[in-house]
Amino acid sequence: MSNLIIVESPTKIKTIKRYLSGDYEVIASRGHLRDLPKSKLGVDIENNFEPHYINIKDKEPIIKEIKKKAKKCDHVYLAGDPDREGEAISWHLAQILGLDLNDANRVTFKELTASGIKAGMEHPRQIDMNLVDAQQARRVLDRIVGYKLSPFLWRKIRRGLSAGRVQSVAVKMICDREEEIRKFVSTEYWSVDAEFLAKGAKKPFSAKLELVDGKKPELLSKEQTDAALERLDGAVFTAANVKKSVRRKSPAAPFTTSTLQQEASRRLSFQARRTMKVAQELYEGLEIQDMGPVGLITYMRTDSQRVSDEARAQAYDFIKEKYGEDYIPETPNKYKTKGNAQDAHEAIRPSYIDRQSIEGTPAEKKLYDLIWKRTVASQMVCAELDRTTIVIDMSGSSQQFVATGEVVRFDGFLRLYSESTDDDQAA
Repeated sequence: MSNLIIVESPTKIKTIKRYLSGDYEVIASRGHLRDLPKSKLGVDIENNFEPHYINIKDKEPIIKEIKKKAKKCDHVYLAGDPDREGEAISWHLAQILGLDLNDANRVTFKELTASGIKAGMEHPRQIDMNLVDAQQARRVLDRIVGYKLSPFLWRKIRRGLSAGRVQSVAVKMICDREEEIRKFVSTEYWSVDAEFLAKGAKKPFSAKLELVDGKKPELLSKEQTDAALERLDGAVFTAANVKKSVRRKSPAAPFTTSTLQQEASRRLSFQARRTMKVAQELYEGLEIQDMGPVGLITYMRTDSQRVSDEARAQAYDFIKEKYGEDYIPETPNKYKTKGNAQDAHEAIRPSYIDRQSIEGTPAEKKLYDLIWKRTVASQMVCAELDRTTIVIDMSGSSQQFVATGEVVRFDGFLRLYSESTDDDQAA
């Protein structure tokens, strides 16, 4: 054995080894191996908040095994997940094994495919101490807030309560919102909708009362509404203005971590924790018939909406074959990532665009299908909708109804996928 690769999860081992050629051994750390001690604060507040790490007691057998294997190899590659936690785990491993932080021994796999693993192994780098420090800052804040504030809650409220860096702020936001709700004064309001049937038409359409005496109606009681309705008796309604326009509807961006959780909740009724668990399984690899263990999606913790040129080309090939060239945009769709977002990874997408469905559990199949459709649809042309607005005047009165409607002129990406909304879920 001359090369040792240390990953976080043991479920990745088969997938990674399948694509490696040469003398490689792969072992898993199974998460963090060092942490702050539980028995005390573990942070030197007087000395620049220096953390004091110790080996996690339950991980001693794993540490012993990793050290034993590392001694027998020429090269050790630290392959923690490509995020802050993975960078910190790699740094802790380097400390445990006595590795030189100036060595290029950190590798990341953005997708567990042949090309993803090859790219990772071909571009080793030094451990990114900025990412490590970011993780350490979060961990130190967790410890300070938790260990300093929790005892205060025990004294003032009840023993057993806990406080945390995120938890405490979330409780404050909930309390503020509850206070707003209690202070809210409900106000009654009414609206008037009518159904009209045009001459020669078979199907009625709905319109809403928008103007009364030249201004927006204030119908705050049944009496006011009844008065508005009385003015409708015996009236003749005329379409005073018909406006037609074409609206372009753009496809939703590829999934980030947060949008995947939201859409999985709306469409699949998955809780966020379940969504991330299933996504982790898809990323780390499933046994596929005639292929063995295969990583099926890119890394699932990302706030980037970027898709690689290679993946976009694969999507275009599928779209052209399935729907025709009219469904491919003239220029690639651009999605603007938020200014404070990390763009180290791509959006969450299938590793193989040509694999439309997978083998796996029902949850894995459903989530993969959602990711696949969202990715391909994001690369399709916009939909075109014919929008019609009809203004209906009432004879002898200044009351006015407005009706709007849309019909699909060209379905575009809607042929494959349409983003859901919270209103859809409520319905």
